Amino acid sequence: MGHKGTIRTGDVQWMTAGRGIIHSEMPAGEGAQRGLQLWINLSAKDKMIEPRYQELVSEDIPKAEKDGVEVKIIAGESMGVYSPVYTQTPTMYLDFTLKPNAQHHQSIPESWNAFVYIIEGEGVFGLQKSAPIKAHHVLVLGPGEGLSVWNKSSNPLRFILAGGQPLNEPVVQHGPFVMNTQAEIDKTIEDYYYSKNGFEMARH
Repeated sequence: MGHKGTIRTGDVQWMTAGRGIIHSEMPAGEGAQRGLQLWINLSAKDKMIEPRYQELVSEDIPKAEKDGVEVKIIAGESMGVYSPVYTQTPTMYLDFTLKPNAQHHQSIPESWNAFVYIIEGEGVFGLQKSAPIKAHHVLVLGPGEGLSVWNKSSNPLRFILAGGQPLNEPVVQHGPFVMNTQAEIDKTIEDYYYSKNGFEMARH
């Protein structure tokens, strides 16, 4: 589409591929780069919408803070603060930091799937008597109306809470393409090869 941008520490890009967009992400600085990438499926009725790109620099990401808990609201809502990012599939993406001895409860719609990825520190999730979970672990949450977390350590705890509305549709994936049937995948690959039906700009 001819767009380009540089994402720096704490920035976010939110891309909706829709009927077709070609993209590439490459390191822009020296040394190690750390980032998180989340792929969110679109429902069958939304597969062929026009592509969309949203970019937020760190200082424009809404934040909330209370009782030793800070959250960056990348998508969705927390503490009454909403993200400006539009998500075609209803989604929450929250970046929490809890100071030592802080605790928090985040509401999650009961019908949603959700998971936690711990970036640094360790925390107690779900029940206060649960064992602490350390960095670089993923917790897939079970049914319920939200997540409770405690930081009982002497160091900050940082984690991502991601959740979304289940689509309950078949998923067929090939490389970067995600559709609902093998026939749709075959048609998508053909469209990409011949630069049509959403991939008109691919030849350039």
